Formats: sequence, C-alpha cells, structure tokens
Amino acid sequence: MDYFVGNKEYFKGIGKVKFEGKGSDNPLAFKYYNAEKKINGKSMKDHLRFATAYWHSFCANGSDPFGQATIDFTFTDKDPMQNAKNKADAAFEFFTKIGTPYYCFHDIDIAPEGDSASEYLKNYTIISDLLLERQKETGVKLLWNTANVFSNPRYMNGAITNPDFDILTRAAYQIKSCLDVNVKLGGENYVFWGGREGYMYLLNTDMKREREHLGKFYNMVRDYGRSIGFNGTFLIEPKPMEPSKHQYDYDAQSAIAFIKEFGLENDFKCNIEANHATLAGHTFTHDLQVCADNDMLGSVDANQGDAQNGWDTDEFPTDVYETTMAMMVILKNGGLHSGGLNFDAKIRRNSTDLEDLFIAHIGGMDSFALGLEIADKIIKDGKIDKFVNNRYSSFDNGNGKAFEEGKLDLLSLAKLGEKAECKKTSGKQEYLKNLVNSYMF
Repeated sequence: MDYFVGNKEYFKGIGKVKFEGKGSDNPLAFKYYNAEKKINGKSMKDHLRFATAYWHSFCANGSDPFGQATIDFTFTDKDPMQNAKNKADAAFEFFTKIGTPYYCFHDIDIAPEGDSASEYLKNYTIISDLLLERQKETGVKLLWNTANVFSNPRYMNGAITNPDFDILTRAAYQIKSCLDVNVKLGGENYVFWGGREGYMYLLNTDMKREREHLGKFYNMVRDYGRSIGFNGTFLIEPKPMEPSKHQYDYDAQSAIAFIKEFGLENDFKCNIEANHATLAGHTFTHDLQVCADNDMLGSVDANQGDAQNGWDTDEFPTDVYETTMAMMVILKNGGLHSGGLNFDAKIRRNSTDLEDLFIAHIGGMDSFALGLEIADKIIKDGKIDKFVNNRYSSFDNGNGKAFEEGKLDLLSLAKLGEKAECKKTSGKQEYLKNLVNSYMF
C-alpha cells in the first residue's frame, strides 16, 4: 500500500511507521507509542492527540543567524505557489506515514504572502482549499492554525500593540482570514502567539494602552469567530521574551491574569510550550499546573530546551522525567479535551537526512507515550497523592478547615497563633524523587 498523497512521493524509501516494541532496534519504528493501546479505557492516540507543526517540519531549512540553509526539501519549486502545493502534498504524506492525527500551521507557512493583502488572500484560499482536499483523503485534522503577524518588517513594532493604527488593521485582516480558513478546515482551536506583542524599550512604550488594545482586539476576534461558526477554544501561548524584550503574555500566570482582566475566560485558555516555560524561569510542569489549577489548560506545544542555552532551541522532547510529570498534570486535568500535543520542534541544523524528521517525531511520540504509562502508574498507586494530602491534613478539619472556609478573621488567627505548637515537618523531597525513580525504572 502506498502511503502518500498527490502525484509524487517525497519521502521515498520510508513507509508507514509501525509499533515494534521496546525490543526493536529499528530507528523508524515506535518502541512505546502503540496508538490503539488502552490506558484507563482510552487509546494512547486519544490521550496524546499528537500534531505535527508545519513551520518547523516543512519550512525550517536549517539556516540560523550564523549560517545558510543545510536542509534540502524534496518538494522545492522555484514557483512559490507550486512550491506551496508540493509542500502540502509532502506534509500530508508525512502525517500519514508518521501517524500524527493532527497538524498545525501559520498562514504564511502554507501559502506565499505575496505583495498585497489581496494576493495574500488569493494564495491562502487556493492552498487552504488543497489542504481541505487532503484532510478529506487522509482523515488528518487541523488542531489549530494561527496568523504570522511577527515576521514581516511591518510588524517590527508589534501587530495589535503597534502604535500605528494602520498596521493594527493589516494584522486584523490576516487574523480574520485565518479564522475563516480555520472554520473551512474544521480547526478545533485557534492560537495567538504574541511574538511582537510586547516592548523593546519602555521609554517609548505606552504599555497600558497597548495591553488595552490587545484585550479589546481579542474580544472582537472572539465575537467574530463565534459569528462564523467557530466553536473551538481560543488559545494564548505564553512566552517571556524573544523576539521582544518583554512580551505581554510572559508566562501562564500573566496570560491567565490577562484573560480574566479582559473578560475572556469563557472562550480563551492557554497553549503551553515547554521551552517557553523554561525561558520564563519555570519548569514545563509548573506552567501546566498553573493552567490546570485555573481551568485554563487548553493545549501543549511539546518540545524541550537546552539547559546550557538561554534561548528557545525547540528540540524534540526526549526527557521522560519531564514527559511523565507533564502527563501527570494532563491526566489529572481530565486530558487535553480539544487540545493536543503539537511538536513545535525542529530537527537540528546538521540533521540533514530525509529520515531524520521521522526519527525526531518517533522519539517525541515515544517519550510522551512512556510518560503517559508511567504517570498512569504513579496516579493509580496513589503514594504521592497520599503524601501531599497528608502534608496539608491540618486544613482538613477543625480550625484549619474553618480558615479555608473563610470562617475565621485575623484576630481569631492571631489568638490561635499565640498558643500554636510549631514543629518541623520534613518535606521528604529526596524520598519523593527516589519514589519517582522507582516507577521510572
């Protein structure tokens, strides 16, 4: 059986990736991700809801600020529109071979931007029509799309937070177009990443005004989206910096505060990226937990950073400790609902073989599958939950419970504190780390 679409195979010699188990030494086979395996009555495929990122997988060519492109795409054509059509076929060939049920994209990932708004929309319409055909042929779905309102030079001072109203309207044109395409393709979410929605220098910035513009705009987007039949979740993806010095969606907590400040909490949640959380000085799990605690966990960009590098390296996730901790939060959250695990990750500049993109996705999918299984064991065993519950047991009855229920005032607390017997209670951090190791190994 051929596992490609269109008229040409772009990843020749690579068939559909299969599950062969942990004993396999085949680099092009899953060792832990068994799509139909049931965990608590739900398949791994449905728990994890994997997605491939169009931009890193089919647009990132290995170039960086210090060197030219190293990755040669087999779909490349000198004509921009033909290149886009070839890219779409190559992308869906990859999705069907690797087995990711979803994909994600920015508008200009899939179609050339052109020299005018009208040319942009014409190109976008043609290619999105092609994507719709490929979705119908393959069953692959759109997890989310978004507008790239940060790369073009006109957005160097921001998009919606730009001090120039004309530039705000140009960004609005793109975002409106992206919502229209989202509904056409049946997208389950819509994402905002404010790469330029922040400031470089505070003395030339009216931060209050910019944030208010952004909040007002998101309300407009919500209203328009609902009016055209978009019933999914709007997602804000936090990041502290890069490319701006300070971005307004700095981390999960600041993004959630923004959502609630501007009355968006019924329609908006967060799309948490692991590498963005670590750039903000948190762990990936921290930002996931902040979202889960506030019923704001929408979706995940699955990647990891490099502890020795202070920037967004977007590596494929291979740290099973991290995927285990993440899946514990996600499972306790009741899953990702309409969200998923999107591999916002790129192969390294010197990974230039056709198979490397497959191997990278296999590693990420296996890491999260293994993390899912270990997290499920930890939760079912209950030792960690029992420890945490016991640690806070003084609030489960008596005066502690009365405090949580708001039945005590400061004077009452102070009187109790006058006679309180304060003792040292170990946090048992080493014990808990060793306990996690016992599940891992």
